[in-house]
Amino acid sequence: MVRPNPVTAQRRLRAELRRLREQAGLTQKQVADALEWSASKVIRIETGAVGVSKTDLKALLDLYGLADQSQIDQLIQTSRDTREQAWWDDYRSTYPPLFITFIGLEASASLLRQYQALLVPGLLQTEEYAREAISGYTSDQDRIDEGVRVRMRRQRSLEPSAGLTAFFVLDEAVIRRVIGGRAVMADQLSRLKELNRQPNISIQVVTFDKGANVGMKSSFTVFEFPTGDQDHAVYLEQSY
Repeated sequence: MVRPNPVTAQRRLRAELRRLREQAGLTQKQVADALEWSASKVIRIETGAVGVSKTDLKALLDLYGLADQSQIDQLIQTSRDTREQAWWDDYRSTYPPLFITFIGLEASASLLRQYQALLVPGLLQTEEYAREAISGYTSDQDRIDEGVRVRMRRQRSLEPSAGLTAFFVLDEAVIRRVIGGRAVMADQLSRLKELNRQPNISIQVVTFDKGANVGMKSSFTVFEFPTGDQDHAVYLEQSY
């Protein structure tokens, strides 16, 4: 049995609650006034910043005039799914919230587009390349080992059965920069060739002769999701 993905559930629930409110012709302030809530509570629920209790969810659905019991039951179940534990929850105490959010989006997306200017993307790294790359940021062996485990776990998203289509664009510097020595780099380049043969993965390189391009400003990832009612998400690694 496949466990519900809490990130997917949260995005679906907040999108549906926003749609129902707009369909009912109500503003966030009007909802807050009618339920004697603060306006910020309604905003946080619709942005997914906080969860919504079953009692509050029923109050919202009643206010929006939703009478179809099957839809009500489905939304209540979706709300329950948002509280499911995911594998990345085990790392909340050691990684910043933004990275945990990134992992959740990555595991929930149906389409991923990523541009990398500096390093091979984590989803494409070999274990040895990952170890060497992480060692550039910390000398703590436990943190290095944990970082490698997390990257290897994330890579399950690229298995054809996982349902993710991924497009990667790498600056030529990524494949020119020798990480961990020639043997490690040779294995990494072979891995890229191997992954590029998978039908759900595309890897392209922006060569140096292309000159300046917009990607030089920031490495980034764009996530798209299985249903059309979920907005795309964009993650910027750095910006200046």
